[in-house]
Amino acid sequence: MGASHRCRSSIKPPSCASLLFVETLWLLSASMTAYACPNNCHCTDRNGVVVQCTSRNLENIPPNLPKDTVVLLLSSNRIRNIPKETFSDLHRLRELDLSHNAIESVEVGAFKGISESLRTLDLSNNHLSSLPKDTFAKLHARVRLSHNPWHCECSLQEVLRELRLDPETVNDVSCSTSVQEEYVGQAVIQVLDSGINFCNFHHKTTDVAMFVAMFCWFTMVTAYIMYYIKHNQEDARRHMEYLKSLPSTSHISKEYDTASSVF
Repeated sequence: MGASHRCRSSIKPPSCASLLFVETLWLLSASMTAYACPNNCHCTDRNGVVVQCTSRNLENIPPNLPKDTVVLLLSSNRIRNIPKETFSDLHRLRELDLSHNAIESVEVGAFKGISESLRTLDLSNNHLSSLPKDTFAKLHARVRLSHNPWHCECSLQEVLRELRLDPETVNDVSCSTSVQEEYVGQAVIQVLDSGINFCNFHHKTTDVAMFVAMFCWFTMVTAYIMYYIKHNQEDARRHMEYLKSLPSTSHISKEYDTASSVF
C-alpha cells in the first residue's frame, strides 16, 4: 500500500507529508539508478536508453551502462580492446557502434548476453587483423568489418563463414596481408567466392613443416649412427693394435720351457 493511500486515511498530516516525501525520494532514486548515464556521455530515452559516447577520447568502454540501453554509440574514441562479457547485462541492446577506434583485439565472449538482441554491430575502421574463431558465436547481427588490416588465412575464413556481413561494406573487407601474396589488396569475400580455401594453405604449410622436421630428425639420427659406427671402428682398430703389441703366447711358452730345462 503506497504512502499516498495511507495518507488519505491518516489523522496525522505531518506523518503523511513525511511518508509522501520518502516515497518520492525512493521513486526518484530508482529512476536515477535505472537511467544513470556514464560520465562524458549523453543519454536520452527513446523506448529504451540511447547512450551517446562518440568522440569522447575514451580508452575503455564505460562501466555501469544503463541496463535498458538499446543503442550504444562509441565511435571515434581510443578503445583498443573489447573484453569478454563487456555487454552481458545489456539484454535489450540492438545497435552497437565501435567504429573509428583503435581496436586490436576482441575476446571470445565479448558479445555474450547480446547475441540474440543485437541487430547492428559496427567494427569498421579499426586495427583488427585477426579474430578468434568463436568471437561472434550465435550472433545474429549484421556486422561491418570494413577498413581493417585483415590477415587473410584460415582462422579469418572460419570467422566469416558464420557471420552476416553488411552488404554495403562487404567489398571493403580486404586482405592487407595474406598467406598467399597474390591475394593482398583483394576483397576477402571475392577471394573466397573464387574457390580459394585458406585452410588448405594452412594444412599444406603444416605438412611442409612436419616434413622438414622429420627430415631434420632423420638426418640427425643418421649422422649419429654414422658417428657411432666410426667411433667403434676406431676403438676396434686401437684395440687390435694393442693386442698385436703384446708378446705372443707361443713365445712366452718357449721361454718358460727353456727355463724349466735349465733348472
